Amino acid sequence: MWCSRTALGRLQKITPCTVTGFHRAMSMLPKVYVTRKVPPAGLEILRKSGQVQFEMWDSDDPVPRVELLKKVKGCDGILCVLTEKIDAHLLDAAGPNLKVLSTMSVGFDHLSLDELKKRGIRVGYTPEVLTDAVAELTVALLLTTSRRLIEATHEAKTGGWGTWRTLWLCGHELANSTVGILGLGRIGVAIAERLKPFKVKKFIYSDVEPRPELANIIEAEYVSLDELAKESDFLAICCALTPETHGICNWNLFSKMKKNAIFINTSRGGVVNQEDLYEALSTGRIAGAGLDVTTPEPLPTHHPLFTLKNCVILPHIASASYTTRNSMSALAANNLLAGLRGERMPKELKL
Repeated sequence: MWCSRTALGRLQKITPCTVTGFHRAMSMLPKVYVTRKVPPAGLEILRKSGQVQFEMWDSDDPVPRVELLKKVKGCDGILCVLTEKIDAHLLDAAGPNLKVLSTMSVGFDHLSLDELKKRGIRVGYTPEVLTDAVAELTVALLLTTSRRLIEATHEAKTGGWGTWRTLWLCGHELANSTVGILGLGRIGVAIAERLKPFKVKKFIYSDVEPRPELANIIEAEYVSLDELAKESDFLAICCALTPETHGICNWNLFSKMKKNAIFINTSRGGVVNQEDLYEALSTGRIAGAGLDVTTPEPLPTHHPLFTLKNCVILPHIASASYTTRNSMSALAANNLLAGLRGERMPKELKL
C-alpha cells in the first residue's frame, strides 16, 4: 500500500481533508519502492518524513523478479537489499523517473554500477554501521572453526563423548600465531583489535596497495599475497567482491598455505573458488575453513562442502544483530530521502 501518514496529518492541519485532496497531495510525493520488509527503524523514518509515498514487499523472502519489475515502474527511488539484482533490465523497467537507489548493504556487487552511472542515478549504501557486528561474528567463526566446536557439540549429542583422550578434538590456538588479513579496511582492523587480547604474535595483510593509516592502528605489516598465504596461521578474508578479487582465493593460494592454517571468509562468496577450497580441505592441504558467505546463497544442502567436518558454514549472518540491522535500515532510509531532496547523502557510493 502506498502510504505517508505524516502527509495526511499535515493536510488535516491546513484544511479539512477530502479524499480528492489527499490523493492529489499523495500523487505529488516522490514514489518509492522498498523491496523487502526492512527493520522498523528505516520504515519509521520513511513514514515520519512525509516526503515520499512508498510501497513495500511485506515479506522476509525476496520479491519475485516479475513482481519487482512491475512495482518499480515510474518510481523516483528504490530501497533494496543485497538479494535484488539491479541491472539494466530493472532500470529500464523503472524508467526515467528513477533518481536514487539506496541499498541496505555495505557490498554493492548486486548493482550494475556502470548502468547506474550512465543514467545519472545516485547510489546510497551502508558501510561502517555493521563493522562491529561483522568483526564479532568473524572472531566467533574463527574460534568455532579452529577449536572444532561444531564437531565437539555433535560428539557430545550423539554419544561420541567417551573417556578422556589425549589428542581427541584438538584444535589450533591464537596465542603466538600470525593472523593474515586479505583486504584491510575498517572491518579488518576491527577483527584484529578483537584478536589482539588472544596474544596474537603478528598481524600481516595484503591489499591492492599498502594502507599505512589503518595498518598502524593494529601494527600490521604489508606483504604480498603469496607471503600472506605462506605466513598466516589464520587467514581472514575481508575484501570486497570486484572483477579483480573474483576467485582470488583459489588453489594457487591454498597450495601455499600452512597445513595447520584456518581460512575464514565473511566478505563475499565470489572471492573463493569453492571447488579448490573443497580440495584443500578434503586432502588436508589446510586444517579448516569457516564461511559465512558462499556461492550461491543459500548453498544447496547437497554441496560437497557440507560433508566436511573441518568446514563450518553459516547462512550469511555477519551483520545479524538487532542493533546493526536497524542501523543499516535507518541509514538506507536517510540516504534515500537525502538523495530525493537533491542533498548530500550520509553515505553515498561515488560512481
